[in-house]
Amino acid sequence: MPRLHSIVVALLLGVLSPGTANAGSPKAIQEQGQAMVRDAEDMVAHGGMGDGKAIVHHCAEVAKQAQAILKVLPPADEHGKEAAPHLEDAIKYCKRVAEMGDKVDPGASLNPAVKARAAVREAMKHLAAMKDGGA
Repeated sequence: MPRLHSIVVALLLGVLSPGTANAGSPKAIQEQGQAMVRDAEDMVAHGGMGDGKAIVHHCAEVAKQAQAILKVLPPADEHGKEAAPHLEDAIKYCKRVAEMGDKVDPGASLNPAVKARAAVREAMKHLAAMKDGGA
């Protein structure tokens, strides 16, 4: 009986955890992209309030999500190909924010954060256009 329990748990975890076969589906990519957009918006909103730690935190999340999306983009999908450079730009700008850290004036880190948000928004336009089958 305990073996059956561990098999069921393993199956559930395999089905529900990120990184499964569905992770590269357009719907999963779009959901990840929407989460990335929320973090980008929060990042800039907190930056406007002068919260440097929040800028760094949300930018790290944006970079992590952009990297995850890049890993699962279908190579044959035109919209995915068009989104990739924007995702890479978001990662680049967030890396700059991370290098500045949370001890600098939030106004200084807000500039690359705003650029990262613009890249995320542009990437999301292309990700939103993805359809099943890469059409």
